[in-house]
Amino acid sequence: MTLATQISTTELIAIVAAGLAVVALCALAAVAVALRRLRKGQRKVLGEHGDRDLVAYGVELQQAFTVLRDYVEDVGQRLDTRVANAERRLDGAITRHALVRYDAYNEMSGHQSLSIALLDSNRSGIVLSSIHNRDSARLYAKQVTAGEPELTLSPEEEEALRAALALDQ
Repeated sequence: MTLATQISTTELIAIVAAGLAVVALCALAAVAVALRRLRKGQRKVLGEHGDRDLVAYGVELQQAFTVLRDYVEDVGQRLDTRVANAERRLDGAITRHALVRYDAYNEMSGHQSLSIALLDSNRSGIVLSSIHNRDSARLYAKQVTAGEPELTLSPEEEEALRAALALDQ
């Protein structure tokens, strides 16, 4: 006879139940190992305080990220404003200059007279001339707007202005 006919139905049910119990114990052990790994990872993320869960932690991270983003945007806007102000101020700074030395009275005094052009990025500014002789010195200032003088310039002043404007090219 065969083995199946020698085992009673009750015994067969007990063998199947024992097999299912072994499978359930293996599954339980696998779940326990997975849970232990999950808790270990959770402790790494959340720290040792077990009173928070991942969802609450995620909400806290999102709130912190929103605050940080708002702060960075605010700082960025303030930096944009500061850079714009600095650029506006730099437009008025002297960016072109040229100096011409000469002897105004043909006295052999070593080219003590000079004309200097001082212009900003808009090609506006002044041309200063200091005319020296043995007994005195005179200072003249003439305004320049967009590269054009408001008063007639001497040849030396024109040379200084041309040299300063040539720095554009």
